[in-house]
Amino acid sequence: MGVTARQRVKGKGQPWWVFISHDGKRTSRKVGSKSAAEEVASKIEAKLKLGEFSFDTEEKSIPVFKDYADSWIKITVPANCKEARTKGYEDILRLHVLPAFGDIKVTDITRGQIKTFLFSKINEGKTKSTVNSYRAVISGVLNQAIDDGIILANPAHSLGRVGKKENDNGDINPLTRDELKKLLDTAQVDKELSGHYPFLLLLARTGIRLGEGLALKWDNIDFNGRFIKIERTFSRGRITSPKNGKSRTVDMSWQLSDTLLKLKKSRIVVPIDEDSQWVFTNSKGGLIHQDNWRQRVFKKALKKAAIRNIRIPDIRHTYATLRLSKGDNIVDVANQLGDTVQAVLKFYSHWMPGGKKAEVDALDDSEYQASSDSAKANEK
Repeated sequence: MGVTARQRVKGKGQPWWVFISHDGKRTSRKVGSKSAAEEVASKIEAKLKLGEFSFDTEEKSIPVFKDYADSWIKITVPANCKEARTKGYEDILRLHVLPAFGDIKVTDITRGQIKTFLFSKINEGKTKSTVNSYRAVISGVLNQAIDDGIILANPAHSLGRVGKKENDNGDINPLTRDELKKLLDTAQVDKELSGHYPFLLLLARTGIRLGEGLALKWDNIDFNGRFIKIERTFSRGRITSPKNGKSRTVDMSWQLSDTLLKLKKSRIVVPIDEDSQWVFTNSKGGLIHQDNWRQRVFKKALKKAAIRNIRIPDIRHTYATLRLSKGDNIVDVANQLGDTVQAVLKFYSHWMPGGKKAEVDALDDSEYQASSDSAKANEK
């Protein structure tokens, strides 16, 4: 049996708590000042000795998971995340996490239950990144209970490895160069898809994200310098800053530059809404919705080209893997993608070629380099 009054974290201004441990059960409550906590602790200790204290009464006030989930998704997440991330967390809560944990008291949720839940999602075919998002949601909700002093530790923390190894590249499914050409050629000549060919080519030749492409304006494109300024993204009906919050410049190939210039000239001949400066628009001159383009254009293009089923981000992965596999500078590829070099190495190292012999040979002493030159001459 034990009742203690102390600060959870020592320091001036920190609140005082009362911690109760009796017959294998534990609970805690935030009280406030030191004197108030000591007074409460003394009263509870007296009740325990007299057998008048009941954990059952205490447990009736313990909230269930969905109580904290509601405040977390409505207050904490919107204050720290963009709308797209917030909507994603809402979907995860509604479809996956709440059905599993919603009615369980936060004090009853264990590490084992959380691991079992996550492993079940892996077995359903969910990717590691998706399952990590499930864990992040569970952890975020339970952090609210920690702040209120209902639980002392977050059981969603330090669960160990869940799913495949990080470097298995399970989420990356790039096209080969021939597959990409077949997809682009099909979109270019197909009557139903040809109007979307410039946008598909943009994604394939720059590696930018879907929302970044949809949010392009004509003044973002410099045809003389052959580059595009990425300043915004379009997601879930809203224009926001790019994923990392920074604008960047990406280069255009000759093919892409010529294609976009023809598109711009066609808009002059067949004008749309005069107030619209968007490069890619729907039939009414407004912005194209991501889900509509994914379902009505991208999936249809894959089917008509007889290409295996991939996701739109795999076009971005295709751009990265094709460039890296031919030995392009990794810093330039990372800048084009809007990622760090570390992220590029993490996800695409399998596609990077091994060291080139000429570069390794350059480390040798001069006499060996001379021998190497002679060998090259004899080979000819």
